[in-house]
Amino acid sequence: MTPTLSRRTLIAALLASPVVLSACSGDEKYVPDPEALQIYSSQHQNVTEAWARAFTDATGIKTQVRSGTDSSMGHMIVQEGDASPADVFLTENSPAMTVVERAGMLAPVEETTLEQVGEGRAPSSGMWTGIAARSTVLVYNTSMITPAELPASMMDLQDAAWAGRWGCAPGGADFQAIVAGMLVDRGEEETAAWLEGLKDGAEIYQNNIATMKAVNAGEVPVGIMYHYYWYRDQAGTKEGSGNTELHYFGDQDPGAFVSLSAGGVLATTDKADEAQQFLAYLTSPEGQEVLVSSGSMEYPVARGVPADPALPPLDSLDAPLVDPSALDSDKVVMMMTDAGIL
Repeated sequence: MTPTLSRRTLIAALLASPVVLSACSGDEKYVPDPEALQIYSSQHQNVTEAWARAFTDATGIKTQVRSGTDSSMGHMIVQEGDASPADVFLTENSPAMTVVERAGMLAPVEETTLEQVGEGRAPSSGMWTGIAARSTVLVYNTSMITPAELPASMMDLQDAAWAGRWGCAPGGADFQAIVAGMLVDRGEEETAAWLEGLKDGAEIYQNNIATMKAVNAGEVPVGIMYHYYWYRDQAGTKEGSGNTELHYFGDQDPGAFVSLSAGGVLATTDKADEAQQFLAYLTSPEGQEVLVSSGSMEYPVARGVPADPALPPLDSLDAPLVDPSALDSDKVVMMMTDAGIL
């Protein structure tokens, strides 16, 4: 009898495959310039490139950006190992950074850099730092549901009363980071039960924007996503959000999870000083102003740097207290696979 791979085993194999991961990066023709600081990034490309240009203008240090997605780039760096050309790694969500951290491939971030970011905006390990932040929100259609009818907790969405009435994008790194926060905050049993509720009751969309547009179009009354998609659309045509508002769960609920975009220096770099300078720049007031002025509507994490005035203050969101070093994206992928979601 020919043995067959379970779906769970197959996904684990794909996560570990350098061939597949290279293909997922969408940058197969990348040729590193040995004279340039190599920035592997899954952060928004426009923000990363704005940071790189501003850093080069300020220091004269040449930079080169290789773009990809969180999971593919994190695992690609691990697969490349000591031969990785990467000097710096930037992520959209921090679980991808913890993959590299757990592989022992990061150098400690300089203390002066960590001192530039606010409390809770870097992991307890000190092996990387937050460079931006985004909040989980519930987007809702104001003609389909009243504020009084909204769930008190994101955990309530597993209840049968919400079946077919909420949407999300579980295939994306954003949503998986939210579940990783839930896993740390509520444990495996509660998280597994919530994922079963998702499988049975949620409408699945490709990404956060599709989720927001589905709510706006009245396909479902509510959806889970990050805040900045709504604020960017509101600052523009409102085509995808004109019929909606945002609900912040607060009260340290898993639905109030704040995800950090992360920056780390590879332990194998031969440009350690330049790499540390780059992280110091990203978290400086000047670097954080580049983020704010980019129009990304993400939160700055540096002390004393205000966010776009349209956003509620980050410290007012009452997010759950989660050490980002504890976030485990691979575990979340396995749990989603076991639940039949992925």
